[in-house]
This record gives sequence, structure tokens and C-alpha cells, in this order.
Amino acid sequence: MSNLSRRNFLTTGAAAASTLAFPAIVRGHNQNSKLQVGFVATGGRANAHTEAAHKHGLHCIGFAEVDKSRWGGVLKKEGWNEAKGYTDWRELFEKHSTDLDVVFVATPDHTHFAPSMTAVAMGIHCYTEKPLSWSVKEAQMLTEAYKKSPKVVTQMGNQGHAGQGWRVAYEIIKGGAIGDVLEFHTWTNRPVWPQGHPRPDYSDPVPNDLDWDSWIGPAAMRPYVAKYRDGVDKGKPVYHSFSWRGVVDFGSGALGDMACHTTDGIYAIMDCGYAASAEPIFMTAPVGDQYPAGMTVKATYRAKEDRPGFATFWYEGNKTDGTPNMPEAPPELKEDNRELPRTGNLIIGTKGKMLVEGDYWNSPRIIPESARKAFGKPEKMLERSPGHHEEFIMACRGEKPREFSQSNFGYSGPMTANIQLGNLCARAGKRLELDEQGNITNDPKINALAWREPRKGHGPLATII
Repeated sequence: MSNLSRRNFLTTGAAAASTLAFPAIVRGHNQNSKLQVGFVATGGRANAHTEAAHKHGLHCIGFAEVDKSRWGGVLKKEGWNEAKGYTDWRELFEKHSTDLDVVFVATPDHTHFAPSMTAVAMGIHCYTEKPLSWSVKEAQMLTEAYKKSPKVVTQMGNQGHAGQGWRVAYEIIKGGAIGDVLEFHTWTNRPVWPQGHPRPDYSDPVPNDLDWDSWIGPAAMRPYVAKYRDGVDKGKPVYHSFSWRGVVDFGSGALGDMACHTTDGIYAIMDCGYAASAEPIFMTAPVGDQYPAGMTVKATYRAKEDRPGFATFWYEGNKTDGTPNMPEAPPELKEDNRELPRTGNLIIGTKGKMLVEGDYWNSPRIIPESARKAFGKPEKMLERSPGHHEEFIMACRGEKPREFSQSNFGYSGPMTANIQLGNLCARAGKRLELDEQGNITNDPKINALAWREPRKGHGPLATII
């Protein structure tokens, strides 16, 4: 399909709420000219991407941001003041699809999938914030789209993947320091936003600068509410611009916010595949309009030729008594007179243990200190990264192969699907068993919860067969 015919379809088809499916397009990017970039969101987390793109010399020709008060994230940058702005991401693709080389998507979780799929299907390089998608099925679909689009460079925004930490952890584990890995325990201080509340039964006028219909996107329409009017979170925002994370229709709770960072090393080191099972083993309350204030989820992963099966445990929020929901400190830490950090990973092997402090796998170390000294410095096995944005932009320019962008959708898609499986088993309130393709087998009707039919007109403008 030519660019012209594709452009014609999008201009007329979006108004008709249609979706076009076609084979992956081989799109010719002019690697010797300045890459032309578009943004789906320009405020909040998107600021990091507009800054990086501007720093590296990309030229913005258009952007979509539902909140006009945030348009300055593009228009105030030198050389970008003539970029065309829209509140609806579909207009960006309708009017600029033939000219865009690269798109950055940094909207709330529930609106990641449609513009990302549209970009990949149209042969446009795509960087999408974490989590890659709101649902299990969306992540699987983006993975397949990436596989069928060999010229498209992609990246999910988990910047810690470009860091040295998980690589050092890989080298410690592959060097045999703790034996075969049996368990990963991962915990976070999130949520740090209102969560565990019922849906407000009141509404507020929509701000003049906010396109609420586009903000809602594929989810079911609901009234705008500015702030909570009572309770412990009185005066805090309900939805826009940050508190949406705890609302099931829009966000993915603490798992969606942090697991793409905090569990990234697990997927990078272990080559997990899809989980064999996932189950909620603790929740402060059932999932309602929002995720609960605290939750623990266990998942199991199948054995492979070079390793046995293993289990992961995810802890978020607080326990019912209000204390932090996290594992007990192991004896090895007590031996060193240390406590667990508020966020991190504890890795348990057949011969030893390792602690990773913080969210981004920055400081892996064997515990206790005596074992770390006995093992010494691990052998360097992996190439280091020049940086998360740098990987992506270098691959977009053709300076490196597309897989140089290492958190590409082929890697981050299955990881996101597994992470969202944790939320799915919490919503289902039961243990889920899966086959190796990621399909739920013990209760197939739950597969319906792994996908949400978009509100009319708010799905992808194009998909890949």
C-alpha cells in the first residue's frame, strides 16, 4: 500500500471509526537527514522524551497532547515552534503519517496501545512509555506487530534496562555465585497516589484546556472529577494528571508503574517466556474501580534447558495494618547488621543470595558481605549501553541494527504481558494457569479480561495482519 493511499484511508477512515489491517510496511527512512519526530503527549513523563529528542537533533513536526496547558513542552523549544499541535492523537497520524519517522508515546497506560500499534503498522519507529500496554493481549499484539515489521525500531521506556546494574547481576548469576535461581522477591513503596477508593459519585466541570474525550480514549466514558472531596486523600487529584494510575480503567496500579523497572532484571537475566501460573496471595481488598492499597502476587516460570523453573513474588503498598508490604529480611542481611531497603529485589539461589537495592537494578551485591568478598568481581560478559534514548535514536538513524534498541517490543512485550498478568489474576481473584503461548487454560473465560474492546473510534487506526 502506498503512502498516499494509506494517508487517504486515515483521513477518511478515522472519522468512520474504521481500522485498517495490512501486511507490515517496508518504509524507507532517510537516514542521512534529520529524523522527523512526533509526540503523543508532551507533559509529565513526556518531558524526558521531548528533551532527549531535541538534544539529539530530531525535528518535531507535530504532536498530540490532550492538555493544551502542556503544549509548551514542544512549542517552547528552539526550532520546534512551528510544530502542529492537536489534542487527539489520531489527527497527528491523519495529517503527518507520511512525514513522520519517529513517534514517542507517553500517555496514561490505557492509551499506549492504539497510537503505538498505529505507528508500527505504518512503519514509523516507536518509543512507548512503560508499561507497554494496559492489558495482556495488547502487549502480545504489539510483540507480534514488531516481529512482522523488520524495519521498525521500537523501545519501551524502562531506562534502567540501559544501565549497568542488571548486567552485573547477570554476570554474578551466570558466574555461579548463588547457584541456580529459585526465587525472586521484588517489592516497591508504590502506590504513592490515591488507591483503593470507590469511584467518586460526583463530577466537576472539565477544564477549558483539557480534551476529556481524548483523555478517556478507549475506556468507557465517565464524568471528569478534579479532586477528592473527603477522606484521607481530600484535595488530591482523582484522574488527571497523575492519580489515574490506581484506577483500573486507566492505569495498572503499582505493577504497571514500577514492575517494568523493578523486575526488568528478572526478564533480562532469566529469559522467562510466559508465566506458567499467576495468583494473588494477598490483597487488602478485592479489585474494584481501583486496585487495592496493598497486594502480593506470585508467578511461576517453566524450566529451560539451562536452568530449573523458578518463582517470582511481587509486593506492593501496605499490609492491612498499614505497615509496608515487603518480605522479611534474610539472615544474611542480619549477619551484616543491615535491613532491607524500601524497594528492591532479593534473589534466592541454591548456593546463596543476592540483594538489589532500589528500582533500577543499580546495586546488585551478593550477601552476606563475606560471600561477596569470597566471590570477588564477576567476569564481564555483556556489552554496556550508551544510554536508553541513545540506543533507540542510533538504531532509528541506521547507525546500529534495530535490536541495538534493547528494550524493543520483542523483549518488552512479553515482559509487559507477564506484568499485566499479575493485575489480571488480581482482578479475577484467583490462580491462573497458562500455556507457553500465554493463553489462560484453567479458566478460558478469563481470557476475555485480558483484552478490552476499545470505545468506538478509539482503537488503532491501522494494525498488522
